[in-house]
Amino acid sequence: MDYLTIFKALANETRLQILQWLKEPGQNFPSGSLSDEHDFKDGICVGKIQEKAGMSQSTTSQYLSLLQRSGLLEARRIGQWTYYRRNEEAIRRLAEYIGKEL
Repeated sequence: MDYLTIFKALANETRLQILQWLKEPGQNFPSGSLSDEHDFKDGICVGKIQEKAGMSQSTTSQYLSLLQRSGLLEARRIGQWTYYRRNEEAIRRLAEYIGKEL
């Protein structure tokens, strides 16, 4: 894991908020927003994340891309839409690293 990239991604309030929203997507996004793909459960369409964040499409895409590059989010293209969800394993390893190293 590239911890410096992760900490840079988390140093923005909106990116941190996106991670918090995706922790409980069923509560934070309207019904019908979640991916119905069995192997990509709880993925949220980028458009719904953009709406909730109140940002432009390009800024939202940049934020999601950075979170994905850092390993904190996973993305999947389903049809014409891209869905994002948290990478719970990476978040668990980050928490473990912080607990042991910091």
